Amino acid sequence: MKLIFKIARTELRNLFFSPVAWFLTIIFFVICAIFYTNFIAALANWQDSLLKTTPSFKEFPMALTKAVFMGMDGNGFIGNIFSNLYLFIPLLTMGLINREFNSGTVKLLYSSPVQLNQIVWGKYVAIMAYNMLLLTIMLLFMIVGGFSIRNIDTGHLFTGLITFYLVVCSYTAIGMFMSSITHYQIVSAIATFILLFLLQRIGGLWQEYDFIRDITYFLAINGRAERMVNGLITTRDIMYYALLTYMFVTFSYLSLLHGRELVSRTKKAVRYLTVFVSVLVVGYLTSRPGYIGYWDGTRTKMNTITEKTQEIIKGMKDEPMEVTLYTNLLDPGQGFGRTRPSSRNNYIWGFWDQFIRFKPNIKFNYVLYYDVKDGDSTMYKRMPGMTLDSIAREYAKMYETNLDWYLKPAEIRKQIDLQPEDLRSVMQLKYKGKSILLRCYEDTKYWPDEDHVAAALKRLSNDTIPKVYATTGNYERSIHKLGEREYSSYSIQKYSRAALINHGFEFDTLNLSKQDIPADADALVLADPKVMLNDTVTTRLKQYIDKGGNMMIMGEPGKQQVLNPLIKPMGAELMPGTMVQISQHETPDKITPFVTMDHTWLLKQKNQFSISIRKGLEEGDSTKILHPGVAPLSYTDNGFKVTRLMVSGPKGLAWVKAGHLVTDSAPPILVASEGDYKLDSFTLALALSRQVGNKEQKITIVGDADFASNIRTNSQMLAANYASWLTDEAFPVHIFAIKPTDTLLTIGLKTAETQKIILVWILPALILVLGTVILLRRKRQ
Repeated sequence: MKLIFKIARTELRNLFFSPVAWFLTIIFFVICAIFYTNFIAALANWQDSLLKTTPSFKEFPMALTKAVFMGMDGNGFIGNIFSNLYLFIPLLTMGLINREFNSGTVKLLYSSPVQLNQIVWGKYVAIMAYNMLLLTIMLLFMIVGGFSIRNIDTGHLFTGLITFYLVVCSYTAIGMFMSSITHYQIVSAIATFILLFLLQRIGGLWQEYDFIRDITYFLAINGRAERMVNGLITTRDIMYYALLTYMFVTFSYLSLLHGRELVSRTKKAVRYLTVFVSVLVVGYLTSRPGYIGYWDGTRTKMNTITEKTQEIIKGMKDEPMEVTLYTNLLDPGQGFGRTRPSSRNNYIWGFWDQFIRFKPNIKFNYVLYYDVKDGDSTMYKRMPGMTLDSIAREYAKMYETNLDWYLKPAEIRKQIDLQPEDLRSVMQLKYKGKSILLRCYEDTKYWPDEDHVAAALKRLSNDTIPKVYATTGNYERSIHKLGEREYSSYSIQKYSRAALINHGFEFDTLNLSKQDIPADADALVLADPKVMLNDTVTTRLKQYIDKGGNMMIMGEPGKQQVLNPLIKPMGAELMPGTMVQISQHETPDKITPFVTMDHTWLLKQKNQFSISIRKGLEEGDSTKILHPGVAPLSYTDNGFKVTRLMVSGPKGLAWVKAGHLVTDSAPPILVASEGDYKLDSFTLALALSRQVGNKEQKITIVGDADFASNIRTNSQMLAANYASWLTDEAFPVHIFAIKPTDTLLTIGLKTAETQKIILVWILPALILVLGTVILLRRKRQ
C-alpha cells in the first residue's frame, strides 16, 4: 500500500508539472463560477425587485438549494457540470499510461520489482486525488452558497458531492483504460469520449428483451447520477460506480499484463470476460430488492414516501404482493408508449422503487395483449378493410415489437375483463386473495400519485371500503353522465386524478322506488331531485335517517318543495327564492360565499383544504367558493349539532329574489313588496351530526347542487370533503410533503455581483499565477 501511495505521489507531482492539469483546473473553476454566479445573481435581482414592489412576497415558491445547485435539466450548477464533464476527462487521462510507452519508461516498469497492479493503482490513486481537487472546487461554491441561501439544505449538497466524485472517478477509470490500449494520446482521448457516449446511450438499446434490458440497464451510466443528485443515495448506485471503476482499472492492469506476457487471444478474452461477468454478478446481487440500502439526504425527504404510506405498508407485514401490468398494443391513450416492454425499467425504478424500498417482496408480472372496446369502430375506420389481427400486426411493426408476445382478444378476455377500463393500460394489485386496480392518467406525469397508491394499499390491507350510493329515479344528477351539470368527474371518472373512485371509494346507484337501501351503504347522495318524492322513496329515506344513516343532500332554487319535507324534521329548511349577488364579471345568480372556520375543523385528519383555509383566515383573506344558483338555508336545534359550512358576506352583498330571477338582462333590484329580502348573513351549507346508538350520524345539506358538477372542478373538493366526513375519513389518504425552508436569499444583487467578480475573475487569475510560477520554476530546474 505504501508503494501505491508513493507512485501516486510521483504521478500527481508529474501531473501538476505539466500545463494540462492547471489548464483543466482553471477551466473547471471558471465554468463552475459562471454557472453558479449567473443563477444566484438572477435570483438576487428578482428578490430585490419583489421585496421592493410586492408586499405579499415572502419567499420563493421552490427550494433554492435544489434550484441553484441540483438541477439536472441543464439549469442547475451540478447539471451543467455533468453536461460538460465528458470534455475534461479525455484530456486528463489521455496520457496517463501511454506516455510510459512513448517515453520508453514502460520497459523500466516491466523490469522493476514493482508489481503491475501497484503501478496501475498508484496512477489511479493520483487521478483520484486530482478528482478530489475538483470536488474541493465544487465544495467552495457550495460554502459560498451556504452564506447566500437561508437555511441551505446541506444534506442535499452532500449527496451532490458524493455523486460528482463517484461519477468523475468512474469516468477517469474509463479514460485510464483507453490510455493503456493505445500509444497515441489523441486516439485515447477520442476513444474515451466514444466509450462515455456509448455508456450514456446503452440504456436505451434492445430494451424489448428482458435479459438484455437488465444487462444494458446495469451498464448504463445515465439516470443514476440524476437520481443521486436529486438526493437519494442507494447502495445499488454506489456499488455500480465502484464496480465500474474496479472493472476498468482491472482492464488497465490486464492491458499492461498482456503487453508483457505472450498469451493467446483466447486467454486474453477469457480474462476480460471473467472480470466483466464477476462485475455483473456482484452488481446483480447488490441490486436485488431487500438488499439495497437507501439514504434520502434531502431535508424535505422528497425521494421518500410519507410516513402515512409507510405505516400502511407496515400494516401489510411480510405478506407478498403481486402487481400485474396490463399493456394493450392498441391502447387508445398514451399507455402503450409508457408501459411497453422497453419502458419497464422506468416503470420499476422510476415509479415503483420508492415503494419497493419499504416492501421488497413485490412480484411484478406483465401481460401484453391487443384488443379494442366492444362497439368501438375507431380502429376500423382508421384502417378500413383490415381485420383486428392485421391492424395489430401493423401496429407491432410501427412500434417495432414482436406481435407473438401479445395475447389475442379472446385470450385476454378469458383472463380478465378490461372493458370497463376502456382497455387502457392498468395495474392490478393482489394481496391475500384481494385485488384492486391502480390506474394511470392521460397527463404528462401519467403514473398515479402517492395518495392513489396509498389508497389502493389501504384497501388491500384492511376491510374498510367506503360505499357511497347515489339515488336515481327522480331525475337526480347522475354519476354516470359526462354533461356539465352531472357528477361523474368527482365520483367515478376513472381517468381523473381527483375522482374519489381513485382514492379508495366505491360508488353505485340506487333507485329507491324499486330498491331498499343496502346495509353496506356508508353514505347516500340525494342530488337535486326534480320531481316530488313518492311515498316509497320518502319512507325509505326517513327509515334510513332514523337508523342513523349518513347523507349528502343537495337542492336547487325553485325546487325547495321537493326536499323540505325530508329535511324539515332535522331542523333544516331550504328558504324560498334564489340568492342574488351583483358582481362585475358574473351573472347575478353566481354567489361567492365564505368558507367558515368551523368548516376547517369538520375533518379531524390533517388535509390540505383545511390548512389552506385556516392560513387564509389567519392572514385576513377568507376563502370564497363560487356557487351558481343557490337557495339559502335556515336551521333550528332539533336534536342535531349544527355546523355552518358556507356563509354569505359581507353584510348586504347578497339578497334573495322571491320570484323568477332573470340573469341575462339588467341587474335585478331588491323589491321588498314582491317578497325579496336580505339578511346580515345567509347560510348556504350545513353539517348536521348526532349520536344514534354507537355511531355518529352525519348529514350535509347544501342549497346548491352545481358546485360538485363536472364543470366546477375548482369546487369539487367540497364534495370530496363531505364524502370523506360522511364515511368517517377512511379515505382519501391525505399526503403532505415537507415544506422547504431554503426559500430566500440572504444577499442582494450587489453582493451577488461582487461574488461574480471574485469567483469568475480574481480566483481563477490567482490559480493561473500560481500554476505559471510552479511551471516556470520547474522548467528552470
